[in-house]
Amino acid sequence: MSYAEHLEADARLVILRELARQTGGSLNENILVKVLDAFGYHRSREWVRTQLRKLDDVSAVRLTEQGTVMIASITRAGLDHVERRSVLEGVARPSPEA
Repeated sequence: MSYAEHLEADARLVILRELARQTGGSLNENILVKVLDAFGYHRSREWVRTQLRKLDDVSAVRLTEQGTVMIASITRAGLDHVERRSVLEGVARPSPEA
């Protein structure tokens, strides 16, 4: 795995963890850009959209669009990955809770 692939997989885990923390399990892409920024991923909105599409491809999130904004909602598969019940391809594995 290249360094870029490693960073993308880790960013996808950050996205899933943040979605799992939300009461409704959903956030829009603009909020996710800010969340990733807080973790040191200073990337464009389009880069975040690409990561969301990849998470959608492995059924970790469900995507909807409201106007020009993409909204991601975590699925059971995404939650199972965050809770270490299963493993999703292309998403970093969460570390065990201490």
